[in-house]
Amino acid sequence: MPKRESIKPYFKQLKPSYGFDEVAIVPGSVTINPDQINIDLQIGDVKLTIPIIASAMDAVTDVNFAVLLSKLGGMAVLHLEGVHTRYENPADVLNELANTPNDKVTALMQKIYTAPIKDKLVGDRVRAIKKAGAFCAAAAVPANTKHLAPLVQEAGGDVMVVQATTITARHISKSVRGLVFSELTRKLKIPVVVGSCASYAATLELMENGVAGILVGVGPGAACTTREVTGVGVPQITATIDCAAARDVYFKQTGRYVPIITDGGFKKGADLCKAMAAGADGAMFGSIFAQAKEAPGKGYHWGMSTPNPALPRGTRIKVGTKASLEKLLFGPTSVTDGTENFIGALKTAMGFCGAADIKEFHNAELVVAPSITTEGKFWQLTTGRA
Repeated sequence: MPKRESIKPYFKQLKPSYGFDEVAIVPGSVTINPDQINIDLQIGDVKLTIPIIASAMDAVTDVNFAVLLSKLGGMAVLHLEGVHTRYENPADVLNELANTPNDKVTALMQKIYTAPIKDKLVGDRVRAIKKAGAFCAAAAVPANTKHLAPLVQEAGGDVMVVQATTITARHISKSVRGLVFSELTRKLKIPVVVGSCASYAATLELMENGVAGILVGVGPGAACTTREVTGVGVPQITATIDCAAARDVYFKQTGRYVPIITDGGFKKGADLCKAMAAGADGAMFGSIFAQAKEAPGKGYHWGMSTPNPALPRGTRIKVGTKASLEKLLFGPTSVTDGTENFIGALKTAMGFCGAADIKEFHNAELVVAPSITTEGKFWQLTTGRA
């Protein structure tokens, strides 16, 4: 009987992957005063004095919120497929969504978001933001980008965001030709930011297609259920490190620096600091800003995929109303849990590490630290803060 050839089995390998609560930043050997630190974020020709962007969600960004955040140094992204571009008076729709019981709200959203997007309203909303002297970014899913992006550019928009649950430079379909980013970035005169990404390879290929920024994060948002529904996602620290590595390789190859913007999963100042130390150039906030007094969601928050007609991958959550947008960003604050004064937290952490700007902060050492939020915190965990 012939001897059977030995076949070596292949085993799928799992690499460790970390989220915000599992790592810590190691302080540096030099410190610097927080008031000497530069935290600018550059996206194409747009320069923000704080590296914070508001997400393209109806409960977060409307015209007024976009204007206010821009005046404070950041930028908000208008959801071009949301209620603000479907209805002349979106406030009435938002009021209805805020007053509908949980067991009926997803069905209501599915109905509300079937109203057609009006080209005129797209232009009107962008022009209203620009008329107030603010930066204007606007977002669409890939399928609608070819139609909506020229409207944003014509109305004076500053940045076009192409956003999906997960996005790549190549999309395979038998029925339609996918969005070609190399063509889009050549045709538009404004920078194109894309997301969401969570891997080195996808990030590098998108950069090679001319995009001006990458949003990092698949499924970490407070109102997103993609990870529960599909099992797809990468914890934010690991995703940020991997995508930032692609940015650095691309920069060395081409001399063009493409910022990485970590999108989702933030709860407190420490999370923002860790994302930046992991390699992010900026951060996108959703649920944090939905808690602002000026947010259009009236204390509620929901994601872009919540009203999907066939498979909703989000849920409406009640976040409450915490403070003004300015207080959330800059304080002053009397709370001790890191949920206000995010900019103060970032500058303080950078000072601890001797980082004069965000690129220097990328050199900070991170350690795996699963007990970082519990070590020595017995009294806080058992009795709460005074």
